[in-house]
Amino acid sequence: MKKILILGATGFIGRNISEYLSRFNNLKIYGTFNKKKPFKNKNIDFIKCNLLKKNNVERALKSKDIIIMAAATSSGAKDIINRPYVHVTDNSIMNSLILRSAFELKIKHVIFLSCTVMYRNQKRKTKEKDFNLSKDMYEKYFGQAWMKVFSEKMCEFYSKLSETKYTIIRHSNIYGPHDKIDINNSHVFGATINKVIFTNNNQPVIWGDGKETRDLLYVDDLNNFIKKAILKQKKNFEIFNVGLGKSISITNLTKKIAKIDGKTIYIKYDLSKKKLNNNITLDCTKAKKILNWKPKYKLDLGIKKTIDWYKKNYKMV
Repeated sequence: MKKILILGATGFIGRNISEYLSRFNNLKIYGTFNKKKPFKNKNIDFIKCNLLKKNNVERALKSKDIIIMAAATSSGAKDIINRPYVHVTDNSIMNSLILRSAFELKIKHVIFLSCTVMYRNQKRKTKEKDFNLSKDMYEKYFGQAWMKVFSEKMCEFYSKLSETKYTIIRHSNIYGPHDKIDINNSHVFGATINKVIFTNNNQPVIWGDGKETRDLLYVDDLNNFIKKAILKQKKNFEIFNVGLGKSISITNLTKKIAKIDGKTIYIKYDLSKKKLNNNITLDCTKAKKILNWKPKYKLDLGIKKTIDWYKKNYKMV
């Protein structure tokens, strides 16, 4: 029986991965938590762990077969614009400690959830090989992007020193159950759900002109990718794009959420708010070719499932 440890198991993505993998009888699932209390699941053993402390990390990783790095200090566009440093220091320390311990403890497989902040805008879909270290990072993502690239390169470094397998997941914007929906800390999907559905105002305000686009992937498709990577990856080091492969503007996303919920809205635009202007659509051909993975959930279905979940678990504010 494979022992799988999900680091950051009480966060949005970590919780979804943990609950998904806990359904398989041939897997033994462990999850770390720190400030946020663990949820109830008899098939998950929780470990209290401060991932910024080396002895805590070593204790959590000991005797595990697979490590899924879903722990991170994260927030939304407001912090990316106003406090970009909050995504750099703690994540760099945390990832360094985890990857060194995984190497020293001879973990068989490490799965690192990176992201796409290192990619630049381009009209065509973005492939993994399109990332060029010689080109400047997008200014607003500079610190976070280099932190992610540094962590990816550490994975590559350790893959050359050991037999450990490393999977880098450059995922697009993930959405689904358990995500944050408060305006100040959520990503664009959660914030939009909040504005359209969970307020008594039928005039949601979009930051900027609403023309920015996002490649949105329902979280169960990410879960399915991770399962396939565990079962099918052969090489010691691989980087995969994982997204829907289609993008939608913030304006059209807002309209679509309202339509699916049967609500009439009148969108307002706050042009005084800064926007990120980083529009990326992923080419996931590599994941299809190597792992036979492709997303199953079209955007409308993913939105419907997410809305239904939120309505059962949140109240109107």
